[in-house]
Amino acid sequence: MKTFSAKPTDIKRQWYVLDASEAPLGRSSTVVASLLLGKGKPSLTPHMDGGDYAIVINAERLVVTGNKLNGKIYYRHSGYPGGIYQRTLSEQVQLDPTKAIISAVRGMLPDNKLRKGRLARLNVYAGAEHTHGGQNPTEYKFERKVKS
Repeated sequence: MKTFSAKPTDIKRQWYVLDASEAPLGRSSTVVASLLLGKGKPSLTPHMDGGDYAIVINAERLVVTGNKLNGKIYYRHSGYPGGIYQRTLSEQVQLDPTKAIISAVRGMLPDNKLRKGRLARLNVYAGAEHTHGGQNPTEYKFERKVKS
């Protein structure tokens, strides 16, 4: 039996719509990262970018658990001594809620040459409206885990 290796002509991409207000940030980000990687496809080839498109809506109604709104801090540095800046998750959601989701998904993707292309297939919108109706996206429903 030979090992299957996908070719660029074998890649078929689908569009998915995910609602950020239905699941916590971490759970929704792992699902989006899995869709962008193409983990659920039988034709997964690690060196080929065979993932799907993901549309995340309602980023302004982001759900987090615990004290993450005030405890989660985003850092950036200007490159000069003493030039570190920090911002909490609540401040980031007020300024630009899409960047919080993009940052979470980016951290869950492998750090290689394919990450930039995968992130380009991620579309995040603050409200419930998106402009990708022509692609006929499939709505992704998060599974509710029931404790037994």
